[in-house]
Amino acid sequence: MPRPASPLDLWANTMQLAMIAAEAQWVIGLRLMGMAGLWAVAPSENRRMVTEKMQAFNRSMTGATLAAMSGNKGDAVLAAALKPIRRTTRANARRLAGRGPKRR
Repeated sequence: MPRPASPLDLWANTMQLAMIAAEAQWVIGLRLMGMAGLWAVAPSENRRMVTEKMQAFNRSMTGATLAAMSGNKGDAVLAAALKPIRRTTRANARRLAGRGPKRR
């Protein structure tokens, strides 16, 4: 029988979820400012924000399924599901923040 998840295992997943939430809110704000013409965004940003979600959730589902089928504990399955989503939110936050305000 596998050992139960430790509090540190659960805390690590909680921190990943918190970072996903914070980065997602930051990205939404920057994209909204881009739509309003206040932040420099690429012309393809509106299309990208739709298509990237399907890709990230597909990778998330695949990772979680493989972790579960390998017999991992629940916290490891959740960590495998969160990894691709966190990678996407982190990359978006860095990319959009680096573009800066739109200059007229």
